[in-house]
Amino acid sequence: MTESGGYVQIYVVGGAIRDELMGRAVTDRDYVVVGATPEALLAMGFRPIGKDFPVFLHPETHEEYALARTEKKNGRGYHGFSFYAAPDVSLEEDLARRDLTINAMARGEDGVLIDPFNGRADLEARVLRHVGAAFVEDPVRLLRLARFAARFGDFSLAPETMALMRRMVANGEIDHLTPERVWQEISRGLMEAAPQRMLLVLRACGALARLMPEVDALFQTPERTEFHPEGNTGAHTLLALAAAARMRLSLPARFATLAHDLGKALTPAGLLPRHHGHEERGDAPLTALCARLKVPAACRELARLAIRQHGKMHRVGGKEALTPGTMVRLLEACDLKRRPERFAELLRVCEADARGRTGQEDIAWPPREIWQKAAAAFCDVDGSVIAANLADKTQIADRLHMARVAAVRAALAVTPADS
Repeated sequence: MTESGGYVQIYVVGGAIRDELMGRAVTDRDYVVVGATPEALLAMGFRPIGKDFPVFLHPETHEEYALARTEKKNGRGYHGFSFYAAPDVSLEEDLARRDLTINAMARGEDGVLIDPFNGRADLEARVLRHVGAAFVEDPVRLLRLARFAARFGDFSLAPETMALMRRMVANGEIDHLTPERVWQEISRGLMEAAPQRMLLVLRACGALARLMPEVDALFQTPERTEFHPEGNTGAHTLLALAAAARMRLSLPARFATLAHDLGKALTPAGLLPRHHGHEERGDAPLTALCARLKVPAACRELARLAIRQHGKMHRVGGKEALTPGTMVRLLEACDLKRRPERFAELLRVCEADARGRTGQEDIAWPPREIWQKAAAAFCDVDGSVIAANLADKTQIADRLHMARVAAVRAALAVTPADS
């Protein structure tokens, strides 16, 4: 490709090269165009997207093609940059602005790998390393690195990179991120293969205390050691998140797993290391966390149910099992009849919670079958029949509740004396 007598070069860059070298499936490719102008790409039918820098969609494949560019920091946060894109910007200059060495590789149309920052060596050594000192200028990079740590569970962080991340937290750069961008990266990290590593990285650099202080506080919250050999609620939360990932839970379920024990950070000192009543204390920190990050309603609602109900959900089938009446009140509080799919997710969150203990990572969770039987019996009760046979409509709610209790008692073969 030529423009005004000059030669235009096109390179595949970034994640596509990284994943190709790792033997992972390449789902999409990004391209950098060197030696071109916006006008030239428009003339060839490319469609511009975005306002911050010159990125274009290919007229046929709709893949992204960006003009080679450099960046200059001129303000706070990730919006505080000016960009320079022109035919004289080289590929190496473009790669130099990228976050990690493993994302700063390219391949030209001749197939030759271009690796000016030794990304392939870091890939082989399983190391996440920043490209240059400009890493500290964009706080999103800190979150992205934590997300990559969650994606690539066997990669370590270069010590000098961790030092830069701590500097970003200390100088307040991270405080200029918008809630929407923080949630975007956190939610992506929660969906990676090892989401617990994202929390570990954020905590190691001090960012967790700034972005999610409610979660960070769990690492200073002692637990009864017979239930949590790790000694604190934060360690249990990490194990539960790892279980949630192995179980391939949805984003709302993984967020609920992250949040289910938030109330334990507010346990009065006189109760420690026990946490009686932490379910009731969990609403306030969850509300604060969700407001700060603008967490979507589906995640917030499931997390609130998990906080309030997970302790009871484990208490079926044993000597101190819930009565059918208590089980029905819980199912009513979960709005089971209208939201059965949400209750199914709550069961999975509780299962991840049960597996969040050393030595119990892949245990079976017997309460699941009991709750499923109870839920089926609960839903089989036809409220319309009850309503039709009652002259006093004010009694419908009580009669419906009583019928559900009887149905659950029968389904679980619980005698009235036991209930």
